Amino acid sequence: MASHPLLAASRGERHLLLGNEAIVRGALEAGVHMISCYPGTPSSEVVDTFYRMKDENRYRVEYSINEKVAMEVAAGAALGGAMSLVTMKHVGLNVAADPLFTSAYIGLPGGMVVLTADDPGCHSSQNEQDNRGYARLAHLPCFEPASAEEALAMTKAAFALARELQQPVMLRTTTRVSHLRGPVTFGALPEKQPLVPFTREPGRFVPVPAVALRRHHCVNANMARAAEAAEKSPFNTVTESPDRTELGIIASGPARNYLADALAACGWQGRVRVLELGMTWPLPEKRIADFARGCARLLVLEEGADYLEHDVRAIVQKAGVTAVIEGKSANLTDCGEYSTSLVTERLAAWLGEKSPVAPARPAEKNLPGRPPNLCPGCSHRSVYYAARKVFGDDAVYSSDIGCYTLGMVPPLRMADFLVCMGSSVSAGSGFARANGKKIVAFIGDSTFFHSGMTGLANAVFNKHDVLLVILDNGTTAMTGHQPNPGMRQETLGADCAHLDIEGVVRALGVTQFAKVAAYNVKAVERALNEMKDKNGVRVVLAQEPCVLYARRQLKKIPPQVAVVAQQGEEAKRCLAELACPAFYLDGDDLAVDPALCAGCMVCLQVAPKTFKAVKRSEVK
Repeated sequence: MASHPLLAASRGERHLLLGNEAIVRGALEAGVHMISCYPGTPSSEVVDTFYRMKDENRYRVEYSINEKVAMEVAAGAALGGAMSLVTMKHVGLNVAADPLFTSAYIGLPGGMVVLTADDPGCHSSQNEQDNRGYARLAHLPCFEPASAEEALAMTKAAFALARELQQPVMLRTTTRVSHLRGPVTFGALPEKQPLVPFTREPGRFVPVPAVALRRHHCVNANMARAAEAAEKSPFNTVTESPDRTELGIIASGPARNYLADALAACGWQGRVRVLELGMTWPLPEKRIADFARGCARLLVLEEGADYLEHDVRAIVQKAGVTAVIEGKSANLTDCGEYSTSLVTERLAAWLGEKSPVAPARPAEKNLPGRPPNLCPGCSHRSVYYAARKVFGDDAVYSSDIGCYTLGMVPPLRMADFLVCMGSSVSAGSGFARANGKKIVAFIGDSTFFHSGMTGLANAVFNKHDVLLVILDNGTTAMTGHQPNPGMRQETLGADCAHLDIEGVVRALGVTQFAKVAAYNVKAVERALNEMKDKNGVRVVLAQEPCVLYARRQLKKIPPQVAVVAQQGEEAKRCLAELACPAFYLDGDDLAVDPALCAGCMVCLQVAPKTFKAVKRSEVK
């Protein structure tokens, strides 16, 4: 019997799965050989699930150091004849764009599926980038599931099409689809699928200019075949109206769910004809034109950019159809997520009906804010506290992507700007060169390996003046504690090799270097003070395991907690300057919640007269 439910081989079994788990099952049913990724919410559960099942020997799974490398590994595997899956969040595709575009030109015989998980509403991201644009730019057929059942089925279809066309195929999800939970019917798990034999063909696989120019025609031919598949795709469906209405709606992605809910809730199903698009690139142009011919008015519903609306307008105009096309509106814009309420409001206006949706209530005033915060016991807090003591507002702080970005909020205020993943040292260097201000840049261990190493090499090469603080908490914490090259070897296991951050930094030519324990506030302050008045590239490596990772994975729980021994001005200062989430006010007095206290004892160093340590077992 399989050790994991997703490896159950019985056809017809029903399971309740996350959208991301359904993608895993779909890839298994397709016979995937190779999975690579750089973790990023909302895509992370896909590879995390594969990783937990990795001993089943059905496939190889790897966490790569960044998305470009992950794409190259997956493309190489597909060139070697394997079916490969590469996963990332939407902004990760920017990092991987270079190999992605060329992979489409040369073609990948084994078949590669690219999962991009977009994030409308910026739940965990720095922008709302809509990666359907990449499907158009890079010549990728694209599937957009709207349910867990579709996530499984479209993943299988994407692999089949990728292998048939030898063309990379995009599977585009969003946060809601990745994290929804729904019933899924399992198909059969196949025997291990054969590799496609590799044939040496430099005139195809080595895209020097003459080869690339010729391959462009091949890409276009493949996309023409994909367009034929889109016309016949079972994921593109029409629901006719019994009233023979001339009102039509074309919907794609998660908007299909909101539309279905709105029509059912309001009893408007008979008022409209609906064309749902699940395979959204290339578009089924004939099907869209035929659908539009039966409509006097046509509403296009799509979350994100107005790609589909513009394409439908062009298709309808080209076909000589006179239907009036409508799409984005005052309440359905390209900003934020859609919802059933928003779609209902738009439908009501479009149908000339009174909206049954109650107007949104104004936000309550004077409610306390709940900004994102570093965890109790997070070692980043002690480093930031020390940095503020040493530099205050005299320095400008260049931040990066990770938990430590949350240091932007008061009272720490340790982030003045952030450009993208791995940019802290590079953007900080550029700022210092242009502005002359003292720059302190912060980067995490996983982000350092992702794209910080190149920035540091550039800073050394160009003799920039920047202090880089590497916050090494021993894991890829923000996305769920995935492995990275800096993790300890006993944690990584035999499949991966540990890379020493200090050795990498010194090998890149950094001579001004210090390593400290992040919880040791005095040691951190001393190291920062020593670097403060020096020039050139300087690096401080602050190490301490992520408190959640240490507790959950390493089973390390400090036996002591902090309690307040004495109230007074020092207590108030510690509350105001350290702002640990375990602190709270009991009337006018400072107190520590023992359930939240991580036992890091940083507060004892900051305010030794205020706090004392007691055994966790002695606290009620």
